[in-house]
Amino acid sequence: MRFLQSVLAPLLLAAGAAQAASSWGFDDAKLSVIPKKAAGGKDKDVRQFNDKSPLAATPVTFDSSDSLKLLLTIKEGGKGKRPHQAFLVLRQPSTDLEAPFPLTVKESGKATVEIKHGDLPVQFVASQEPLQASVVLASFGSSEGLQKPLFNVEVTRDPAAAPLVYERPLRYGKQPEIHHTFRADPKSPPKLISLVFVLAVLATLPVLFVSWLVLGANVSHVSSALGAAPVAHGVFFGSIVAMEGVFYMYYLSWNLFQTLPVIGVVGTAAFLSGAKALGEVQSRRLAGQR
Repeated sequence: MRFLQSVLAPLLLAAGAAQAASSWGFDDAKLSVIPKKAAGGKDKDVRQFNDKSPLAATPVTFDSSDSLKLLLTIKEGGKGKRPHQAFLVLRQPSTDLEAPFPLTVKESGKATVEIKHGDLPVQFVASQEPLQASVVLASFGSSEGLQKPLFNVEVTRDPAAAPLVYERPLRYGKQPEIHHTFRADPKSPPKLISLVFVLAVLATLPVLFVSWLVLGANVSHVSSALGAAPVAHGVFFGSIVAMEGVFYMYYLSWNLFQTLPVIGVVGTAAFLSGAKALGEVQSRRLAGQR
């Protein structure tokens, strides 16, 4: 029994240490700066390193016509494997602004990423300081992830290129108070125009009276009409006068919301009383009274 304990204890400790020591890393990394039109098919800058290499002292020059390509083999515990997360992250040290670029990884751990100048945020393109490039590897399980600075990138632009245009992104939050400016109330037309129309309306009254005389209006039936239906004729005539008064008040000071309810009441009274009054007139016409 003591013999088994003495044998198993070191084995368990060794297994635990091996599991604890398992971590993500990479090897055979190759960084290439590929110009748009390579002279003789050669890259401008080629660097090779692994996860144990120190941060390169000389920054990589990334011109507006270049592409930045990184090839590497991702490993877990020394064996090539595909992690759950694999990114090349560019960071601006002064602002801590970061831009992640995902790596395309195969099951064998072979990974690649290519960054073009147009893929960079406008803040990075206009940056006056080198950007720091780091690789981030992580996955499920007990293996420790990796976040390692690899190299610095100095972004340059063609002096003859168009100036950068930066539009601030939309931010949701408290906005300045909005003060509504309502349109002023409509003003009455000039008095001269109003006077002209009033005179035009008043000029029709003599024409009306002359027409009655020519056509033979019988004023003697007023007493019989008021005797047969005094309420109907009185309300009907009063509603006509009241409707003219409503229009006058609307012209003078009322608004539309004040005018419409009064028109509804006066119009209803005119309709009901007018039906009764005109019915009385029809009865006299049928009786032969002209």
